Amino acid sequence: MAVLKAGSRPPWVGLGAAVWVQIAAGNAYTFPLYSHALKSVLGFSQQQLTMLGVANDIGENVGILPGIACNKFPPWAVLLVGVFASFCGYGVLWLAVSRTVLSVPYWVLWLALCVATNSSAWFGTAVLVTNMRNFPLSRGTVAGLLKGYVGISAAVFTEVYSMLLNDSAADLLLFMALGIPITCLAMMYLIRACTPASEVDSSEHIHFLFAQAASITLAVYLLTTTILKDILYLSKSLSYILVGIMVIFLMSPLAIPIKMTIFPANNKPIHKTSSIDNLVEGDSDTNQTDLLLTPSSSAAQLDSYYESEDISEVDMLLAVGEGAIKKKRKPRRGEDFKFREAIIKADFWLLWVVYFLGVGSGVTVLNNLAQIGVSLGVNDTTILLSLFSFCNFLGRLGAGVISEYFVRSKAIPRTIWMTVTQVIMVVTYLLYASALNGTLYVATGLLGVCYGVQFGIMIPTSSELFGLRNFGIIFNFMQLGNPVGALLFSGLLAGYVYDTEAAKQQGSSCLGPNCFRLTFLFLAGACVVGTVLSIILTIRIRPVYQMLYAGGSFRLPQTAGH
Repeated sequence: MAVLKAGSRPPWVGLGAAVWVQIAAGNAYTFPLYSHALKSVLGFSQQQLTMLGVANDIGENVGILPGIACNKFPPWAVLLVGVFASFCGYGVLWLAVSRTVLSVPYWVLWLALCVATNSSAWFGTAVLVTNMRNFPLSRGTVAGLLKGYVGISAAVFTEVYSMLLNDSAADLLLFMALGIPITCLAMMYLIRACTPASEVDSSEHIHFLFAQAASITLAVYLLTTTILKDILYLSKSLSYILVGIMVIFLMSPLAIPIKMTIFPANNKPIHKTSSIDNLVEGDSDTNQTDLLLTPSSSAAQLDSYYESEDISEVDMLLAVGEGAIKKKRKPRRGEDFKFREAIIKADFWLLWVVYFLGVGSGVTVLNNLAQIGVSLGVNDTTILLSLFSFCNFLGRLGAGVISEYFVRSKAIPRTIWMTVTQVIMVVTYLLYASALNGTLYVATGLLGVCYGVQFGIMIPTSSELFGLRNFGIIFNFMQLGNPVGALLFSGLLAGYVYDTEAAKQQGSSCLGPNCFRLTFLFLAGACVVGTVLSIILTIRIRPVYQMLYAGGSFRLPQTAGH
């Protein structure tokens, strides 16, 4: 049993440290920064390069093992595995790109990239699961904030790449092989499981607003400095100063626990009878997930909602009373599910497919962003990547904030925002396919926002439908939609179409809108399907959200006795 850290300050210390780990967890988004070096230095074709992009996505999103580990080991142990994965994986890639080791086999590089980016799964799972459990009443806000920092990490790495490393792919890989492990080793002991609040703290909302404002300020700063670097000459000393300011912005969430230490508040928690009325106080070594999911005042309402499903309830009660059977019911949506129980539910697979179509199509563009830019006449793609990163961040953060507002005020399921953004993605892919002047940056920005929303919605929805007890395994299985989409849409479709068009031009590189036009039209069709399925999912889970958020605040449902 894990011992929980008591007090109101430790969760905020962990959240501030998690920001740094989440930036490190975004290392997979740096692939466009060094993909050109893999292609030119090692002589790969576009299809070979896109298959390395698939390895990049497989490593980033295959997190079943981290999901299992986070239920059995403390966060620091899970983070430590990610440290070793980052060091070994990026170390091998650096050896190949820097030509320190010659003739590294393709399959070795493919596996090394899988291992390197799999560090993202270990980092992300450790901090996300821990903080979701530390702040169970603000799941959407926490998920949006932390996933937002992952989204903006590409801009952070781009800033380091362009201002400190002189656009050197080899130096970037060395930086990730050494810098990421050092950062996570420094932060791992600050990220701890804490006793969650059972009632709403009057200052919590203000603290989250500050953290969100700090992240938005950082995002705007990164986009501005990246553009300035592209259009102006910046001296080395000025570049170092700009990076130093970025580091200060990254440290800003730690101001919350510092403020709580210097100015301790005597505010009593605001007790909301519509939220959690019967969280039972346990011993200091009580299992955290048991504490989070004890019976609440909403149990009676949830049971009344599900009465229609218990057709033989009277017969069951009679049998139990006579001792003929021992009742052991299955969990209902909104309660704690084991993974094997969740995976047989229609809502589980509807959510998975909708997520798969949204992020699978989006990651296809991200993996080929450098080649898309070059084919349309944009040789320097750092601004494109920073724009995508900035908008990806806005989508992730905004998904948490906006969906949290509507789910509390009107009990509208979060998945409605997956519907809205996938409609926009259809328009975005048609813009890409048109290749009209001035549409590349607009389409990239729109796609970044919509891509980020898929992450920001899927995570809290998974926890609300299937509980927090096995949340690490469930949401990591959902994330498999990303590499599966990358394999099908990027590796098999986009790479093949690109190489076919390049062969027509009798070269290894392809120029013009036809390089990706067929791919974009197919992706638009995939998002049409995703839109229809997300509407079906939203209709199906609306009654669950009406029960969970009746009265305007989250209700912890009764746990099934299993």
